[in-house]
Parts: sequence; structure tokens; C-alpha cells
Amino acid sequence: MISHLRGTVSTAGPTWVVLDISGVGLRVSCPPATAAAARTGSQLALETSLVVREDSMTLHGFVSAADRDAFELVQTASGVGPKLAMAMLSVLDAEQLAAALAGEDAAALCRVPGIGRKGAAKLILELKDRAPMISSGAAAAGGAPAAVPGAEPWREQVVDGLTGLGWSTRDAERAAESVAGMRTEDPDVSIGVLMRAALRSLAS
Repeated sequence: MISHLRGTVSTAGPTWVVLDISGVGLRVSCPPATAAAARTGSQLALETSLVVREDSMTLHGFVSAADRDAFELVQTASGVGPKLAMAMLSVLDAEQLAAALAGEDAAALCRVPGIGRKGAAKLILELKDRAPMISSGAAAAGGAPAAVPGAEPWREQVVDGLTGLGWSTRDAERAAESVAGMRTEDPDVSIGVLMRAALRSLAS
């Protein structure tokens, strides 16, 4: 079981990064906000979960152990695989997910692409009692990607992250535009905050 990685970012895509660890490049699937904020040549630490299938082995990485544990827990629900679990942790962090399950907040769960009212009700039924198991501890020290400086690169990163989750380019661009005001008000706002706001606008 590979539970933690720390290495140099050699490249990154909309929903993945490649970490160079002693000359070995490991590709890790991660939330769009994490991938968008990764910078080539920078150090990045991820809490990971290894998913083994008959024809593949996939590492999924998160900036906090709490998010990683939540990713693994939600997959204990029927019909929830790694793809949907990753979508959930892309929209809601561990603390928000635990609160949604414990508080039976179906609307919050419905923000996740692929989850409707019936699916949300089913998730609450199956996972409500396990919500306390999702730790709301702080993110790993130094693991969170830094805010992205500059004016327009953020827009491309948000659009790439949303299209990586399955949204159309048109919808992704509209969502990016809807959060432009946040960037204007706070030039240091992180890509993660922008991504979550954009996802909320798409779900509304």
C-alpha cells in the first residue's frame, strides 16, 4: 500500500500529476484543483490511495490525509467507484462531505457531477453512520499547492480542470467567467477556491 508520496512535479494534466521520485516518475490521479496548482519543478506531497484492478493499478493523491480517507470511505457505498469518489472530493473536501452526510444535506451532494437526488439519498442512507470516520484534520503541512500568480493563467487552469471532470468546454468557460470577480477582488485567491466556486455555479 502506497500511502504517501513526496517528489518533484515533472508534468501535470487537468486531473493528474507526475511526481519524480529519485528518478522514477509516478503518475497520480488527483482533484483538478490540485493538478491545476501544481508547478513543474516544485515539490509536492500527496496522501495517496492505490486502487488495484485486474488490468490496472492507479494512484489517487490528495493534499490531506482526511481527503484521502474520505475518498476510500465513500467507495464502500454501493455503486461508488474511484471516478465518482474523486468527483466527490473535487467538489467537497472531507469536512464538507462529512457534514453533508451527517446532516443529510442532499443538495450539497447533488453538486457533484453524476449524483442526482436519488443517488444522494442513497449515499446518505449508506454512509451517514460512517460520517464521523471522516477526519476533519488539517491538511498535511506544506502539502497544499500555492496560489497561482498572474492574471489569466488561472482561467485556463479552471477550464482544464472542469473539462477533465466531464463538463463541456463551453460550460467550463462560462463557469470560469462566473468566478472572475473573485480573482479581481483577491488576486491571491487559490485555484482550489476558484475551482470549488466554479463547480458550485455549474451545479446551481
